[in-house]
Amino acid sequence: LRLEAIDSEWAYYVFREACGMEPCPKKAAFDQWLSTKLVFAPILPNLKTEEVDLSVGSSTLGHFTNYLDDESFTQRIQEIFKEKNADLLIGGYLETRPLYTTDHYTQIGDEGPEWRTVHLGLDLWAAPESTLYAPLEGTVYSLHNNEGDRNYGPTIILLHQPTPDLEFYTLYGHLSLDSLTPLSIGQTIPAGQAFAKIGPQPENGNWPPHAHFQVILHLVGNQVDFPGVGYPSEKNIWASICPNPRLLTSFGVKPDSVPQSEILLNKRAHYLGKNLSLSYQKPLTMVRGQMQYLLDHTGRRYLDTVNNVPHVGHQHPAVVEAGIRQMKLLNTNTRYLHSTILEYAEELAQLFPDPLEVCFFVNSGSEANELALRMAKMVTGQKDFVVLETGYHGNTNACIGVSSYKFDGKGGQGAPPTTHKISMPDPFRGRYAADSDRGTQRYVEEVKTILESLREKGQGPAAFIHESILSCGGQIVPPDGFFQKTYREIQKAGGLCIADEVQTGMGRVGSHNWAFELFGVVPDIVTLGKPIGNGHPIGAVVTTRKIADAFANGMEFFSTFGGNP
Repeated sequence: LRLEAIDSEWAYYVFREACGMEPCPKKAAFDQWLSTKLVFAPILPNLKTEEVDLSVGSSTLGHFTNYLDDESFTQRIQEIFKEKNADLLIGGYLETRPLYTTDHYTQIGDEGPEWRTVHLGLDLWAAPESTLYAPLEGTVYSLHNNEGDRNYGPTIILLHQPTPDLEFYTLYGHLSLDSLTPLSIGQTIPAGQAFAKIGPQPENGNWPPHAHFQVILHLVGNQVDFPGVGYPSEKNIWASICPNPRLLTSFGVKPDSVPQSEILLNKRAHYLGKNLSLSYQKPLTMVRGQMQYLLDHTGRRYLDTVNNVPHVGHQHPAVVEAGIRQMKLLNTNTRYLHSTILEYAEELAQLFPDPLEVCFFVNSGSEANELALRMAKMVTGQKDFVVLETGYHGNTNACIGVSSYKFDGKGGQGAPPTTHKISMPDPFRGRYAADSDRGTQRYVEEVKTILESLREKGQGPAAFIHESILSCGGQIVPPDGFFQKTYREIQKAGGLCIADEVQTGMGRVGSHNWAFELFGVVPDIVTLGKPIGNGHPIGAVVTTRKIADAFANGMEFFSTFGGNP
């Protein structure tokens, strides 16, 4: 039954595309006809024209709330008219847009859900009742009112036969209702003749006023209606059936706004270091973050479970507004007095148990851990660190030196002499998981062995640094009692305990503000990063007054040179 519903001509084009051929055979004749340097009548003459980009990654389209409903989208289009000081905005051919993401536009394919996001026509955004003129002679093939929200509205299809060997159609959608009344099927429309008007809302399908102009070489089973958007996986087929409408105008041909993956890969190989890895066998081109999703260049949504930056989602209006408000006012450093940084420090400190109360603000989680390591060495006078197997603390020199995930991984050079690693305390698959009675204690015994070795050399630990829940190790929650006993041994030996909450802090564990609270411990130093979302690069170190003062006394001057109050 599913095969019977597929138009035979469409199936033919699909097979041709799979064989590396031009999907629509009529495309060659159409291209040959266009090559004769034809001149077409203007569709909307005497208007000040500007291009508009409404693609998934468009900064012009802006915040996702600008297109979530008809009213917001109409308002944004009106704003663009004013920003560009234009009477006519044009664009959209093969443009992949985030506008078509409702169930009306979706199908389930071989790789999951897919939305018809590829725009197959040219949009001509202009005032309602603007008159449209035929770019070339044609006859009226169909007149139809595609009623319903977000449909074409009143639509006209013209048939053109410029040569005995070529027949094709042009479609004009989102028209006024009275555009259909004076016309009849088979009526000839000469080139340059006025024949329709742009419709107002809501009769135009409830879109911001514009005309949808599309070239069609074959109707593939459609008689009065035709898809105006297609699925990204079928883009090449649709591009063959629906050539660029700009070729029948004086607007000129505009290149694709999103470079092909091959181009991006080649540029990346040339300009970026090869150690910056890409995920997945077929790398994704992400161009927009929207709430809990990342959107690729085709408009496909991915639930963001790996990007690890947003805490309140992408494009959170309150975060966006706060960033804009501050950038309009001031961007400086901590050399000067300012109330905002103090308000933030006060609010942040109140989320921690006593005696954690002093904040140092830096530019990232890696920089926070770098500073914490430096503080530990200066305050204790020691240089050795106890770390967890597969732990990860950042990409600066000192952070890599205490990150087993890095120094034991591909390209790593093993642990530095001052880094001492214990087995990953995985209660299910760990080294001592089979010893249910003494498993936790055996991990602690490894800590005690390291501390005894240092003591025999007349040394002690600077700190034990750990992720409260191991991230790169596989989201591992250490067994009960492990942190409590390890903290006791480290602090008894004169070292500090540093809880890396870059990935797990700020309420991410649900029941507590900080993951270390799950285990009934209070660290000497806590490091933070990624606290608000939308990719803001900010980190912090929170510690006790005693440690902060000892660090300050050891350093005559310390200042955060980055950051914004």
